[in-house]
Amino acid sequence: MKAVILTAGMALRLRPLTDATPKCLLKVKNKPILGQILENLAENGIDEFVIVTGYLREQVLTYVETQYPELKITFIYNEVYDSTNNIYSLWLTKNEVAGESFLLLDGDIVFDKQIVELLNECGHPSALALRSSGHVGEEDMKVMADKKGFVKEINKSMNPAEAAGESIGIELFSAETSKLLFDELHIMMEEENKVNVWYEEAFQRIINKGVKIAAVDVHDLKCMELDTVEDFEQAEKIDF
Repeated sequence: MKAVILTAGMALRLRPLTDATPKCLLKVKNKPILGQILENLAENGIDEFVIVTGYLREQVLTYVETQYPELKITFIYNEVYDSTNNIYSLWLTKNEVAGESFLLLDGDIVFDKQIVELLNECGHPSALALRSSGHVGEEDMKVMADKKGFVKEINKSMNPAEAAGESIGIELFSAETSKLLFDELHIMMEEENKVNVWYEEAFQRIINKGVKIAAVDVHDLKCMELDTVEDFEQAEKIDF
């Protein structure tokens, strides 16, 4: 199976830390985030990687090629990283994963490697990792699930009180769902020019058309998206 890792963003909220370093290469417990992601995935049997770069891409290429020469990695460059959102970076991977099963990850998360195993063994071909415990904030990507545990709504505007939890930025797609997702992305990118929205908007659109994506609760498994200096300080205290 392939894994797509999105690392193109500029991480403006983390400046000055990201003035000269891409976010995915900032360290948590003395190891870059991207290194932790690659090692967690490799330990779960992922043998092919697609990394979308953008901001300070040369540093990402040098790090990966130097530290992980044994991994099979395809790099894709988002030339308009400063004016597009992660949906466009995902769209750029179409020639690599459209119509194939794949795992999608944001390049700014640290997580327990068992979460990937949990998704693979959940019994559903398409699923996303959900954290139901803890505070769900206004800016979090919130998820509402139906009675059978499938995603009904996913967005940041949802009332936190109505959410089953927060999407942590790890999703598994079957080959069938992958085709439908990229068909929808084609409409959004080529016909509607919706290049500056979150990729979850595409998820919502295929869910509205009947696609089933299971919301898999990670329970007490550790995971964290790193957006602020405070996030990094907190992550240093967590045993991943």
